[in-house]
Amino acid sequence: MSDLNAWFGTNLVLRDVSMTAQPQAVTAVIGPSGCGKSTFIRCLNRMHEEVRGAGASGKVLFDGQDIYGPDVDPVDIRRRIGMVFQRPNPFPTMTVLDNAVAGLKLAGRMTRPELRERGERALRAAGLWEEVKDRLGEPGGKLSGGQQQRLCIARALAVEPEVLLMDEPASALDPASTLRIEELIEELKEEYTVVIVTHNMQQAARVADWTMFLLSGEVVEHGPTRKIFTQPDDKRTEDYVTGRFG
Repeated sequence: MSDLNAWFGTNLVLRDVSMTAQPQAVTAVIGPSGCGKSTFIRCLNRMHEEVRGAGASGKVLFDGQDIYGPDVDPVDIRRRIGMVFQRPNPFPTMTVLDNAVAGLKLAGRMTRPELRERGERALRAAGLWEEVKDRLGEPGGKLSGGQQQRLCIARALAVEPEVLLMDEPASALDPASTLRIEELIEELKEEYTVVIVTHNMQQAARVADWTMFLLSGEVVEHGPTRKIFTQPDDKRTEDYVTGRFG
């Protein structure tokens, strides 16, 4: 992407953000609360514009095409660039299997056996199949918090996206569930490009290949995670990752 700006009404939240997310790698977006992390990740699949008064300018290239181009269908972009949110949000009364294939059912034109096969594949990819294979007909809301989050990841994977965006996917989970999500992210990057927003410095250091540090809506530094955390170029980055501010 290049020169990405985003705003809510008259409030400019992102200023001239430029970066590249490497394929089949994890890019972490870090920065203090209110720096524009969630707005940034929502701009990557055009969810930002769903908020009243929100807008964006600049280029976000995906497979060589600007996703903000006049002929681009936002719904298609959101299928190809999936999103997992901060808090698990399965449909609580819908079954586990129906939750996993909810996006596919909206698209239509698939038989029940085809939906089950795709649902199983997605649940396996999300590391959840062995835990729920005998509970597929139970409501998704009966699963634990960590299982619900992996169910939401399965739902995003079922439509076979090319990129997976994750907005603080473990912030509402206990340590054991957080570890499982981190292990899953490591597995997913073998097939997907992953961009994760996190406020947790240790998590970024553990899971990310690349890290971008945002401050007041601007990119301070972007590079290999090891370098960002051990030899940053900018004093502000060093201060943030070492806990001197933020």
